[in-house]
Amino acid sequence: MAKAASDYTSKDIQVLEGLEAVRKRPGMYIGGTNVRGLHHLVYEVVDNAIDEALAGRCAKILVSLRADGGVSVSDDGAGIPVQPIPGRKDRRPALEIVLTVLHAGGKFGGKGYAVSGGLHGVGVSVVNALSERLDVEVHRDGHEWRQSYCRGKAAAKLQRGKASKRTGTTVTFWPDREIFPAELEFDIEILTQRLKELAFLTKGVTIVLRDERKEPASEQVYKATGGIADFAKALNTGRETLNRPVYFEAGEEGRDLHVAMQWNAGFNESIYTFANTINTHEGGMHEEGFKKSLTNVVNRYARGKSLLKEKDDNLQGEDIREGLVAIVSVMIRDPQFEGQTKTKLGNTEVRAFVEKAVNARLAEWLEEHPTEAGRIVRKGIQAAHARQAAKKARDIARKSAFDAGGLPGKLADCQTSDPEASEVFIVEGDSAGGTAKAARNREFQAILPIRGKILNVEKARLHKVLENQEILALISAIGVGIGEEVDLAKRRYGKVVTLTDADVDGAHIRTLLLTFFFRHMRPLVEQGYVYIAQPPLYRIVTGGKKYYAFSDRERDAVLREHADGKKAEISRFKGLGEMDAEQLWETAMNPATRQLLQVTLEDAALADQIFTTLMGEDVESRREFIQRNAKHAFVDV
Repeated sequence: MAKAASDYTSKDIQVLEGLEAVRKRPGMYIGGTNVRGLHHLVYEVVDNAIDEALAGRCAKILVSLRADGGVSVSDDGAGIPVQPIPGRKDRRPALEIVLTVLHAGGKFGGKGYAVSGGLHGVGVSVVNALSERLDVEVHRDGHEWRQSYCRGKAAAKLQRGKASKRTGTTVTFWPDREIFPAELEFDIEILTQRLKELAFLTKGVTIVLRDERKEPASEQVYKATGGIADFAKALNTGRETLNRPVYFEAGEEGRDLHVAMQWNAGFNESIYTFANTINTHEGGMHEEGFKKSLTNVVNRYARGKSLLKEKDDNLQGEDIREGLVAIVSVMIRDPQFEGQTKTKLGNTEVRAFVEKAVNARLAEWLEEHPTEAGRIVRKGIQAAHARQAAKKARDIARKSAFDAGGLPGKLADCQTSDPEASEVFIVEGDSAGGTAKAARNREFQAILPIRGKILNVEKARLHKVLENQEILALISAIGVGIGEEVDLAKRRYGKVVTLTDADVDGAHIRTLLLTFFFRHMRPLVEQGYVYIAQPPLYRIVTGGKKYYAFSDRERDAVLREHADGKKAEISRFKGLGEMDAEQLWETAMNPATRQLLQVTLEDAALADQIFTTLMGEDVESRREFIQRNAKHAFVDV
């Protein structure tokens, strides 16, 4: 029953002081307390060091993963100011204000920074609030300065130490395990990708990643002398390319633009945008300006060189962008981001700036490189023909779906129509599909069996993809559409779960499915709707009880803990078809006992490279990747 108005009084109002709000609602500031949020803490501190580099005061950044679970970030910049802020009644050191007060910093229009990624003044203070302990060491004003904090509050006063001629800041923090799950650890691969990215975007700066969690400690050094042109080449590793990287810069008062572009023989578009080195995952005005200009410039060139005839339609943007890898990086004085996690750039004036710059510089490049320009245009023309074929295939697919009642005949749908409460299991083979149908809870679980291995979409244009019956069944069952038509509001299920055998063939089918979702339903992955079910490898019966193990290591652990010299009956499942309905339900489908892996997209560029390596044409790159990652059971993309 709702409370009467008189029950709501001023005593119900809660005021969160200082950094309490951050600890109460960490997701508002770092996106969550999951793997992404944990790594965001590192990014916030590193971004401050990058801002020093952008200001011309920092040449080297060292990121150290400590053996005790902490992270240390050091730079040789100017050092955070330590003297009290003039005019404040509070005479605390500026360093303490920066670390304990939201929206306190040197990036709100002062002279300290011309451009900056951390513009909201909440970065390092949020890290402080979400750390069990944070230590800061500053070298400036001729001395070394130190201070420690506990969960956002100063544990002692700022201490002036010995004389020092150098400058810089070192922040060391230990994430608060009251906030972050104890099992979460810093992932060297995730950090590697982001630091590599920053090295490409901040040409000439040396970034060192040191992992002290193992003996001996490992160290990786990143420095890009070619900037984002090297970035484009790196993203095209393992692909047949059509041109040398296109690279140009442009600038005007308060704005700078850096663009690198290179086409490959593949069929996927990969555009990555940045604003003041911050990865703008959702794009924004700079991406809009770039795409519009690219379409216009290439069409004008193609018309001017008679590569497009008078009777031919103009190429569409998607035709020209087929196989394109592009980096668009802007540096602007006052970027307007959507939220602290900075995923979309909203400055409308940037769109016109980028469009004007690309119009001029790309047109020059095409004129100066006619052979490569011709290859690019011809690829666009081929893509246009494929697009028209895909439209016909899409129309046929829609008609077939309509004639069949809109859903694939082999889909065993669930009873609820609430997408938030339902889930669909994509199951390998009719035999396993039959077991899954018997095992499921019909109220909220749907089953879609697929026959064999679906088409490898990494090597096929869209019209070929739409001719594959298994993929058509997936598109119809999930309901969101594909490509630029994807509309998550139309999804029929809250979880799309792959359920394949725990063997090599099962892993291959799972990878084919993930490749399809990433290339043609990426928002489904980005928003966390795709999962991987983990069927067990072993059933162990000992002491009158049964246990399931999902790996050889888990099997051995169960035997040590529960068998203890007793007789143990060990059964190995060769596939889902060998499991009965009860076993499949309790191990892979029962929400109370199953283990589901959520497929996350921490970094689109890293995922792009992984799928290209695993599913593309370059056998040598694939062999090297497998050898390098063979120790990992699962690559979380």
